[in-house]
Amino acid sequence: MFGKRNGLFSDGKITLEQGDSEFIELFSRFAYDEVVNEPGAQHPDLDDATRSMAILATLIGCQGVDAYEMMLPVALETGVTPVQVKEVVYQAVAYLGFGRVLPFLKTTNEVFIDKDINLPLEGQSTTTPETRAAAGEQAQIDIFGENMRGFAQSGPEETCHINKWLADNCFGDYYTRNGLTIREREMITLCFLAAQGGCEPQLVAHAKANLAVGNEKPFLIAVVSQCMPYIGYPRTLNAIHCINEAAQS
Repeated sequence: MFGKRNGLFSDGKITLEQGDSEFIELFSRFAYDEVVNEPGAQHPDLDDATRSMAILATLIGCQGVDAYEMMLPVALETGVTPVQVKEVVYQAVAYLGFGRVLPFLKTTNEVFIDKDINLPLEGQSTTTPETRAAAGEQAQIDIFGENMRGFAQSGPEETCHINKWLADNCFGDYYTRNGLTIREREMITLCFLAAQGGCEPQLVAHAKANLAVGNEKPFLIAVVSQCMPYIGYPRTLNAIHCINEAAQS
């Protein structure tokens, strides 16, 4: 229909609407109508901004950088703030690693520049190199319980440094930052883990953490349901299994 050049972007790439119009109609009808409006996939706490934040975290988790680039402007329109977006991306490093998050950091900056959002954003850190370890341990205790006190110094000698890093880096550097609430941070962590797969023990632990900070089971089921179009049925069902296991323990 389009020949070699007709209907292409200036870079020579055909749009999805042009090359896959039938699929786009099918997917859009399901993801942006049926899923959004399904009563079983709704919850009073899951407003448009929260849904968008969960989807952004899910797309980072499953390495969907192209879809992330498409969804980020939508998320901003629904009320997700630039600071919240950056905090989602930053926290992803603790759960996916810098190598997998770097493309999303670059894409975020490009979208922000296109939308005339001034960079860098205002800093959100609340700790210093001297206070991060204690603050991180306290965050672990607040989320997971008193049994986390002293966790940073626990475990076999050859691996106890990982527990220290979990306290001072994962929780001390990221969870203590402003920009997102603890409930939002645990929600996006659930999305990171569910989307990348292979993290079921951690997914159960963070499902428990979500429940502990006030993200009830129906809310978590609704979050995972809204993210299903982006990660598929197997990882969605695995996530629901882990949520059920957490709720029963």
